Amino acid sequence: MKIAILDSDSFFGKNMLKILPKNSYQIYPLSKEDNIDFLSFNSLKMVFKKIAPDVIFNFASHLGGIHYVSKYQADVVNDNMQMVLSFYKAVLASCPKAKVINPMSNCSYPGDANIHQESDWWMGEVHESVYAYGNAKRMQYVVSCCYKKQYGIKSLNFLVPNYFGPGDETDPTKVHALPGMIIRMIKAHREKASTFEIWGTGKPIREWGYIDDLINILIKGITLKEDLTYPVNIAQNKGYSIRESAKLIAKAIGYKGKLTFNTNYPDGAAIKVLDNRKFKSLFPNFKFTDHKKAIQETVKYYLSIL
Repeated sequence: MKIAILDSDSFFGKNMLKILPKNSYQIYPLSKEDNIDFLSFNSLKMVFKKIAPDVIFNFASHLGGIHYVSKYQADVVNDNMQMVLSFYKAVLASCPKAKVINPMSNCSYPGDANIHQESDWWMGEVHESVYAYGNAKRMQYVVSCCYKKQYGIKSLNFLVPNYFGPGDETDPTKVHALPGMIIRMIKAHREKASTFEIWGTGKPIREWGYIDDLINILIKGITLKEDLTYPVNIAQNKGYSIRESAKLIAKAIGYKGKLTFNTNYPDGAAIKVLDNRKFKSLFPNFKFTDHKKAIQETVKYYLSIL
């Protein structure tokens, strides 16, 4: 079986290359370094025609942290929409029998939702801070749905929680809050800072996905028979407070300073976790990595490269 990994230099792509069993599949990493233009139909069509993949992991996207996607909204929505339109058009032209596997951010859920349940996915506006990226991910579903209905192209769409782990970016503005906190706290530890400031009260609860877990679930999609055009959560229905995660990070780093919470900044929603009932019906035996261990492994990675 031929497996193509689109944007193999991305966080997801690098970890897919690390985990995907090389003795079981013919693996084709596809990156910008190979002069592949993810925005271009012709560029994608040419490479897909040459490989004729059976499965495509579609990791191509234009993303960043909240401040980045808010500042560059037009660029983010334009690039992501152009990528998805060129991608599906190229799949149709070159390998219409291929199965497409799309990880999609849970920021595409309504901004005021606390428990993210698949049936509520369209029930409200995406949060203003991620308006461009969240809506682009919703449209990725729409495009995949239309190509299935008209041309029979099969897509598996997974909604993923905020993720972290080894291999992520080192720029704190381009990562989610938890890895951003790790990067900043390592700096504070090395500078022997007496305090480390966290915005808000530290009480909000958030669900996090460790990259190895997410990749292993996406790999299971290769042989999955169910129709997952309408997306399913990769979910534990379990979250951790910002304060709890910060303490785990401090312990893993060995930071002895005081954690301070600047309550002049808003907290946002009190809780944001993903409903896991549908996930458990599909993957009843999947064991997620313990949050403490996931943080320890991520801290170890950042300490080795920063």
